[in-house]
Amino acid sequence: MQERKPRFTSLSGLDINRVYTGDDLKGRSPDDDLGMPGEFPYTRGVYPTMYRGRHWTMRQFAGFGSAEDTNRRFKYLLQHGQTGLSVAFDMPTLMGIDADDLRAHGEIGHCGVAISSLDDMERLFDGIPLDEVTTSMTINGPAVVIFAMYLAVAENRGISVERLGGTLQHDILKEYIAQKEWLFPPEPSLNLIVDTIGYCAEHMPKWHPVSISGYHIREAGATAVQELAFTLYNGLTYVEAAVKAGLPVDYFAPQLSFFFNVHNDFFEEAAKFRAARRVWAREMTRRFHPSDPRSVQLRCHAQTAGCSLTAQQPMNNVVRTTIQALAAVLGGTQSLHTNSMDETLALPTEDAAKLALRTQQIIAQESGVTNSVDPLGGSYYVEALTNRLEEAALEYFHKLDGMGGMVKAIEKGFPQREILDASQRYQRDIERKDRIIVGVTDYSEPEQRPIPTLKVGQEVEQQQLAHLSDLRKTRDAFRMAGTVEELQEAAACGENVMPYLIEAVKAKATLGEICTAMKEVLGTYREPVVL
Repeated sequence: MQERKPRFTSLSGLDINRVYTGDDLKGRSPDDDLGMPGEFPYTRGVYPTMYRGRHWTMRQFAGFGSAEDTNRRFKYLLQHGQTGLSVAFDMPTLMGIDADDLRAHGEIGHCGVAISSLDDMERLFDGIPLDEVTTSMTINGPAVVIFAMYLAVAENRGISVERLGGTLQHDILKEYIAQKEWLFPPEPSLNLIVDTIGYCAEHMPKWHPVSISGYHIREAGATAVQELAFTLYNGLTYVEAAVKAGLPVDYFAPQLSFFFNVHNDFFEEAAKFRAARRVWAREMTRRFHPSDPRSVQLRCHAQTAGCSLTAQQPMNNVVRTTIQALAAVLGGTQSLHTNSMDETLALPTEDAAKLALRTQQIIAQESGVTNSVDPLGGSYYVEALTNRLEEAALEYFHKLDGMGGMVKAIEKGFPQREILDASQRYQRDIERKDRIIVGVTDYSEPEQRPIPTLKVGQEVEQQQLAHLSDLRKTRDAFRMAGTVEELQEAAACGENVMPYLIEAVKAKATLGEICTAMKEVLGTYREPVVL
């Protein structure tokens, strides 16, 4: 029978054979490439028992409106079986500006929770035991300030920071590459990341100071290969910066974590996680020679692909998310967020968020896929894909090494241009119907039935402005100004800024005030033009 297409490819454009055999694995050694789960190079998983020991952390990304609104959503999700928190911040917060900044008007609380001060952070986590639940915070440019606020909340409650568990995203290189939410130039930003890495290594053994993120790179239009390559190379760049600053690799590397996207190509996505662990273990060993096995183990969070969701026929998104979540689980993720079906239209409603959580719970409890570790291991197809992804990622590594590293490559616009070209190819494939999007390119319906969506009212902005006004009137302005000045001096002298940030937020300095003060010392950044 004639095949449907002259050429079959993965979503990344890798050619896919009609059938795979042992011949496709010639020249590779199962002992060297696979090993056993929990053993180098960790292709089959970082832990020997994986989900037979415990399920992945179910960590739904949540945040909207005021701190009180998001606090209620956190408690709702925890009541329904979520096992970790993940905070989404609004755009003013992500860009390091206060709610009463003119640039924030109309944006407060719309794509996440509005946080301008320590008081907001106190309300956000009111009634939540910070030493009993892990928290992930997706923020980058002003990450050190938000992190300081979180630590100050714990200290004000008498909780030692060494008892806190969680993750700070703080991956600034992918901001220059893809998401574009930076505050300072690359080199000072790297120094801030090294500060958090050093602080956590000394004081917070349960905390991941950076979550090296491919998610946003993929959402910008990258292929799975590009996501894999650029993410892992960013991680190596952070390790190199910390080592150059005098931190022994085994002192901090076990606390690094990663964050990957999970798109629709089921087998390519599962293979991507396997390739990521192997490449990271081998490259960390080759470049930095750690002695602690944990230093070369890649532990990761995953989130289903927001860019794959459609506004048309949004119920179809439940199916897409389920396929993607299953790929992440079979790939061996340590934690997972499943997108809600309504996220192309608005922030999730309670019912949509609960259904997304239930998707994970059904996979964990009813599907049986957690009974065996790495059940796809040994498949000719999956192993061949894993090898191809590894080889393609290493080709990018060679190019980036030749450019002098990722910072130099970003300044030349190289990763940005690669992603731009990939996104254009993908869009052309859709427009030519070489790739079918159900409900969009095919099987469309003339009338769309509306679904309930979440709306953030104007009262959120008014409430946030009132909180800020009260804070500025009641705080000790002299004390606040003194802590900010000390922070600037520490940043200028190259000291670790974390202790100074904690004092500044405790003195009620706001997010915007601190970021403005730091820009005066560290400078700002303008990206290169990429055509």
